[in-house]
Order: sequence, then C-alpha cells, then structure tokens
Amino acid sequence: MENNERKQSVRVQTSILNSAEKKVLVWLAERMPRWVTSDMLTALGTIGAIIVAIGCLLSNLDIKWMWLTCFGFFVNWFGDSLDGSLARVRKTQRPVYGFFLDHNIDGINEVFMICGFGLSPFVHLVSVMAVMILYLLLSMYVYINAHLKNEFKLTYSGLGPTEFRIIAVILCIVMMYVPFMTEFSYHMDFLHNSFDAMALDFAAWIILLILMVLYVSSLIRDGIEYARLDPLPKYEDDAK
Repeated sequence: MENNERKQSVRVQTSILNSAEKKVLVWLAERMPRWVTSDMLTALGTIGAIIVAIGCLLSNLDIKWMWLTCFGFFVNWFGDSLDGSLARVRKTQRPVYGFFLDHNIDGINEVFMICGFGLSPFVHLVSVMAVMILYLLLSMYVYINAHLKNEFKLTYSGLGPTEFRIIAVILCIVMMYVPFMTEFSYHMDFLHNSFDAMALDFAAWIILLILMVLYVSSLIRDGIEYARLDPLPKYEDDAK
C-alpha cells in the first residue's frame, strides 16, 4: 500500500491542558528556524529523557540535582510535543514514517525516564519497574486500538503525557524542599522479604493502581465491544 493511500489514525486528545498546549505548540512551530526539522526535535526529546535520568542518578550525590531532572522534563516536552506540530504547520507530515519513529522513540524515552527515577535514592527500583510494566502495557493497548479502531487515544481521565510530566516535576520539587518526603520510611515485610518503603514508593504504588484500573477497565470495555462487532460464526454440522 502506498503512503498516500494509508489512512492515518485519528488522534484522541482530551487532556486538561490540551487546548492551551496546542496553541503554544502552533505558536512555537510557526517561529522555528527553517533549519530545524521534526527529526531534530524528536532527537531533542530523547536528549531530554537522558537528562532526566542523569539528574536522578546524580541526586545520589546531592538532591539539588533534581533541578536537572526538571529541566530534562522541559527539554523532553519541547522536543517530543513540538516535532509533530512542526510537521503539521509546515504540511510535511509523513504518517507512516512518523508513526513508526515517534512511538518507538516514545517507548525508549519512557524507559530512560522511569528507570532514571529507579536509580535515584528516593524510590526502590522494583516499584518503578512495576509502574513501567503497566505503562508499557497501556501503551501497547493504545497501539492495538490504533490498528483496530483507527483511533489513537493519547489521554485517560483527562491526563496525557504533558500532565504526567508536570506531576513528575512537582514531585521532584517537593522531594527537594519537603524533608518529610526524603526522611519518611516505613518497614514492611512482603513475600518473606523485608524492606523500608519510602514516600515515593507509596506514590509509585498509587500510580500503579491507577494505571492498572485504567488498563483492566479499558480492556474489558473494548473486549466486549470487539466481541459484539466480530461475533462468533455459527457452527454448521457438515453431517446434516
């Protein structure tokens, strides 16, 4: 199938900040120098994700390095959100290549950022890995629906990538300036293992629960709908 015959998935974006963010991105895209390309912005988003991870890693030396993590989230947002907007403003969209590159890079960026937090001294790596597993499962669900329903859903419960970045930045700032967040520790025994849960562990578990509810409820709802649209064929006994 030629590229110009391929139908692009409809983007469903209903996040809280979507309207304001779209205006900002169009404004920025219209003022980007001509030498800046969408691929360059995609690469910049990955650089931002790496900066996030480096900031988290360096926070083992000094918690104020979390400011670098906050900056990394901004760089990641700028590159990751603006690459598509730039292509749309310049009418240089490449639906097939863009979908392939953008969402593969998104997965890589998410691994960098989420694992980065797991390498910080404020949360156990296993808590972060559990969140990443659910996040990637939810992403896989979105990609499957993009194929089956021609619908690419970017937000859940009014929250999208931008809102999650803002929440992460707020958490970073709170960690730096609210002593309770770094001093809190609760001893737990789980499956014959003992460990001291920190404040961010509890935050990670709450996020994990939210993602799990979103994933399971969406899976059941769409599973019922797909079963209705694709009913089981009636069995015919050849012997009759």
